Amino acid sequence: MGLPRSVLVATACSAAAALAGALSLTPVHADPGRDHDGPHPVREGGGRGTALDGTPITDAALRALERAAPGLPSGVGYPRRTTLTPPPTDPADTSIKLGLTPYHALAPRLNALQRTGDRVSVEVAGRSAGGHELYLVTVTAPETAKQAREQERMRELIENRPAAAARDGHLEAAYKTPVFINNNIHGNEWEGTDAALALIEELAKAKDAPTADLLARHRVLINVTANPDGRIAGTRENANGFDLNRDAITASQPETRLLRSIAVDRQPAVMLDLHGYVNGTLIEPTTPPHGENYEYDLFLTHAYANALGMEKAVNALGYTPRKDGVRPAVIPFRDQKEGWDDWPPVFTPQYAPFHGAVAAHTVAVPLAVNNDAYESLPVAELRRRSAVNTRVAGAAMRAALHYTYAHRSSVLAAQIEMFRRGAAGEAQRTVSEKTVPGVPGIGPEDVYTTAFPRAYVIPSGKQQRSAVAAARLVDHLLANDVRVDRARTAFRLAGRGYPAGSYVIDMHQPKRGLANVLLADGRDISAKVSAMYDISGWSLGLLWGARVEKVARGPLAYDGRPVRGAAPTGRVAPHGDLELRLDDPREFAALNVLLARGVAVRRGAAGGSAVVPGSARAEARALADRYGVVFRATAERGGATVKRTRVAAAVGAGELFALREMGFDVVPVSTESLNAGFDWSRVDALFVSAGLDVGKLTPAARNGLDRFLGRRVTAVVASGKAGAAFNSSTGLLGVRAVAGSEDGNGVVRVVDTGGRITAGAPAHTFVYAPLWFTGLGAGTRVEQRYGSGDPVVAGHWRAGANGNGGPQDAAGKAAVVSGASVHGTPVVLFGTEPLFRDHPKGSFAQVGRALLG
Repeated sequence: MGLPRSVLVATACSAAAALAGALSLTPVHADPGRDHDGPHPVREGGGRGTALDGTPITDAALRALERAAPGLPSGVGYPRRTTLTPPPTDPADTSIKLGLTPYHALAPRLNALQRTGDRVSVEVAGRSAGGHELYLVTVTAPETAKQAREQERMRELIENRPAAAARDGHLEAAYKTPVFINNNIHGNEWEGTDAALALIEELAKAKDAPTADLLARHRVLINVTANPDGRIAGTRENANGFDLNRDAITASQPETRLLRSIAVDRQPAVMLDLHGYVNGTLIEPTTPPHGENYEYDLFLTHAYANALGMEKAVNALGYTPRKDGVRPAVIPFRDQKEGWDDWPPVFTPQYAPFHGAVAAHTVAVPLAVNNDAYESLPVAELRRRSAVNTRVAGAAMRAALHYTYAHRSSVLAAQIEMFRRGAAGEAQRTVSEKTVPGVPGIGPEDVYTTAFPRAYVIPSGKQQRSAVAAARLVDHLLANDVRVDRARTAFRLAGRGYPAGSYVIDMHQPKRGLANVLLADGRDISAKVSAMYDISGWSLGLLWGARVEKVARGPLAYDGRPVRGAAPTGRVAPHGDLELRLDDPREFAALNVLLARGVAVRRGAAGGSAVVPGSARAEARALADRYGVVFRATAERGGATVKRTRVAAAVGAGELFALREMGFDVVPVSTESLNAGFDWSRVDALFVSAGLDVGKLTPAARNGLDRFLGRRVTAVVASGKAGAAFNSSTGLLGVRAVAGSEDGNGVVRVVDTGGRITAGAPAHTFVYAPLWFTGLGAGTRVEQRYGSGDPVVAGHWRAGANGNGGPQDAAGKAAVVSGASVHGTPVVLFGTEPLFRDHPKGSFAQVGRALLG
């Protein structure tokens, strides 16, 4: 059975003390700096996303929509040496000004580090949206292929047979506990990359016994830069305009899919995500609300203790507000009441615990060097700050390694226990100072738990709203390492019958927390806290267009088998003309391919479908195979011809990505691009949600816009506050837009009124800074209303200080309206967010239908 646990911990603590000395940092004193950041974090980069004004999404990024997550090899020994090909030197790389390592210098540096010995391995684990290589470094003691396979066997045992893993003395002694350090996910928060390079070199060259023992007992995984596009350009976002630290659940971006693969394939027990800039250094764990799907007692035990160690290491650097402009470190759980939460799983450190990280932290270094500071401060001051930040990041990294090394046995035991509870279907443990000893200040405000259902069912056949949406959801669950069965025969659960081919998610599984966070409705937490850092609702079960049913309790009795992918859904009727429903983004993608190829497609009678001539059956078969869409036989002749629509879009990054995901030909526009001169003859429709202010247009630009709106164009679509302002400035529809709370967001109930735009839409959608419409003029139609009573299902939406703007004010009001301009152009206004961050797939079709006019 190996050494007793107490002996292992004592031995590790003794060695850790030596390791701490081996990896210690000498405090560096610098000139006093200015205080640019307050002690409390504020929302940054939330909301709709960055408005884009003319930079098209790259072909590589479009291909990434259909590219599977990168497969990280297992069972291959270490070191895994890769000779990296350096990209061309880029003198405009923004990190150069800060005295940091530009992206083009990473490959030569990593090649040299691989040559230092046998501890450093580098893999090209993927490519960014902009086509840059993503470097994953593993630092560990050498392993033969046989030893690597044994490590993989133990990793799988921990996840798949956790009760057996808990009893396995060989595993406890021999398993290399993974620690993952993620850097530079926000491209203009640079310093984690340079701190990681220094750490890699230190571990590679150290000759002391404690470091050798650390690497014999751990794999240290380092994503050198999670966002090379942003690092080079000095932007928070990647080349597609996405904040990657809001994309963990949707995983729309290749960089995020790599992070998911690392979490699934390498199963880190401890992870750090290096950010900036909060003065003093911010070190999670967080304030309430806490994600209700975590085994939070296991997490808080190690996350808080590790935070204390990182705090001590950072403060020991000796920086002070007077000398250096650096305040003492902050641990939000201890030092703040609210405002920095771990409720939404969209952030990388909040996503990692569902894959076994029992301590996961955002660490935000102190001194701002981005945005205004980057432009206004002298280079010498910027470099001083960057040097301080790099040392702070390095101190946090080393402290986390010290903690994991010293507490390896209990960290590993907690990871196993998390998976064991899920597999056994046990209830969560409520956190308290008794259940989480050593963590002071735990109160009722920290208690967030949920009652896991016994199962979820994604029905098949006529019970399913959309077969293509169901298949997409199943494949997404599987990509997130959630276990899914497919029933061979019809069955009944909790009194309801389901046909053969339906999918069952048995919630007695190791990663039940992730399964629930993906599929559950979520929770309205408006009354729990006064403010949230970011969004508060994200249900794939309600927002992705598939029908998902919860089975509250068992027993489960069905003849099923585990699946590795959803069954094919695409098919084409063998004879006659074809009907293509337009309820899903993939159906729009198929339609737009047909239109681009010159196929004469006609409108279906209800406006929610298209009639494809039987002569295009070969094209339909190829598209059914590619997108999983269904072309049914129809006797309908169809109405007007559907035209290929080229869209001018003043939108956020997520919306631009969603439009292109549906296959629309999109030309990004903005106030600036219109003022620079824009050829409106190139486009047929206009979509406005961000970045276009009519009041700031030059006379020439306004005249050009007015001429475009003055002819009967295919469609004008607008959403959100900017869209409502655009409608008001142009007088397209006579309505009054009423703004709800600016930070109100989440999943809400809506009622379809049977119109062309929302017919057959899901009964839920997403809102952010919600709007509703009153004072509707003649000819303006309500397409969708907010639900009655309190429409919020999951999220955080309160009335303002004056008592107005809350969900009760929106109840029953028009959420989506349509009509025609004086020139006959179809106009649709959204008070909801149907394309938010490329996430609510079930609502995409509303925008698609609107743009077809």
